[in-house]
Amino acid sequence: MLTDAAAIAQLLFSLGTILLILSLAAHLGHAVLLAAGRQSLAVPVTTRQPAYATVATGSFVTSHGSGRPSAAVDGSPLARAAILLAAAGFVLLGGSLVARGLAVGRGPWGNLYEFSVAFAFSIVGGYLLLQRRYPIRPIGFIPVGVAVALLLFAASMPADVRPLVPALDNKPLLTIHVGMAVLAYGILATSFAAGVGYLVQGTADRFAWLPSHRVLDAVAHRAVIIGFPVFATMIVLGSWWASIAWSRYWGWDPKETAALVTWLIYAVYLHARTQRRWAGRPAALLLVIGFAMVLVTYSGSLWFSSLHAYSGL
Repeated sequence: MLTDAAAIAQLLFSLGTILLILSLAAHLGHAVLLAAGRQSLAVPVTTRQPAYATVATGSFVTSHGSGRPSAAVDGSPLARAAILLAAAGFVLLGGSLVARGLAVGRGPWGNLYEFSVAFAFSIVGGYLLLQRRYPIRPIGFIPVGVAVALLLFAASMPADVRPLVPALDNKPLLTIHVGMAVLAYGILATSFAAGVGYLVQGTADRFAWLPSHRVLDAVAHRAVIIGFPVFATMIVLGSWWASIAWSRYWGWDPKETAALVTWLIYAVYLHARTQRRWAGRPAALLLVIGFAMVLVTYSGSLWFSSLHAYSGL
């Protein structure tokens, strides 16, 4: 029974990965067509922007933004296909995680293979959620591309089911603590995509095919507002688990330290976004640096000698 569940999980993982690769190709095609001036494929983005997307107060958006309509459109057949493929891949990856969880009897993120699949699943979910509210499909290839890279990395690792080592054998805390890490990482990936888009777009809205800098700012801020407290809760739960497993709440382990630095970078971003001297490009750069630290935290046990190394996380 457990072997069958693991086999089903692997099949769903493979199918989900294929669909997300196709979605990535469609997202790239959509962006290329927009960049080439094929604006007749869809309606203008101004019909999709929420009212608050043009509000600059409290944002790293400067008040002298151009305000001109963006041609970053979301309604083309290729864009719709990209979203449908991403949604289908998301569902299949979700099914894979459920089947894997049944096979292992805990949260399906107890080693690097499982965590990578869950991380990719969370990234796609965060993007699908935010793209419903904001016209960000032209930059959708960034979060979907990161998810595909994680899935390809996962495909290169052994997927066999192995028992947890004693220090990790706390199924409730493993499920909640690492699950919150998966959720926070995935949401913050979309803020990274928006930050990259903002750096390219600038306050003058250089490229008509990209979302406006105001929209990119709103997306980035919303993602961090959601992901930041989840990340903080994950660190607190990790400290509690460390006290159970290692008889200390904090030991400056490399992975613990990387998580703390990541949290501090996003805390600085939330403050910098409201400060005139740090508004705009510096705040957007913090999003890129912050997600780079997310990746260091995710993969740190591969590069550093750490108490977390035995977990494969």
